[in-house]
Amino acid sequence: METHRLVLPEDLNQYGHLFGGRLLGWVDEASWIAASLEFPGSRFVTMAMDEVIFRHSVKEGTILTIRSESVKLGRTSATYEVSVMDERAENENPIFTTRVTFVNVDDSGQKIPLQK
Repeated sequence: METHRLVLPEDLNQYGHLFGGRLLGWVDEASWIAASLEFPGSRFVTMAMDEVIFRHSVKEGTILTIRSESVKLGRTSATYEVSVMDERAENENPIFTTRVTFVNVDDSGQKIPLQK
C-alpha cells in the first residue's frame, strides 16, 4: 500500500524540520491501514516498531510517500516493512525505514488468530 503526506508548518519543530514523532505517527497509521485492508476481520494494535533512524531532515512543503508491504505473517501478528521517501527528491534513498508489527486482539486485548 502507498500513501502520501504533505509536510505542513504545524508538523515542524522550532528549527523548521519535521518532528520525528509526527513521522512515526504517520508510519504507524499507514502500516495499520495496510494491515487492516489485508485482514479486514482483524482488530490490530501496534506491538513493535523496529529500528528508528531518521536519515536526513525534512522541510515544509515536502511531499512524502509512505510505502507499506507485508513481510511476515504469524498466527496472531502481521509485520510490515515501511519506507518513507521524498516524492520529489532526485535520489531514491529513503528518509526512513522500519518494520512495524501488529497483533490481532479481541475486545479484552487478548491475542487471537488473524482473520481475513
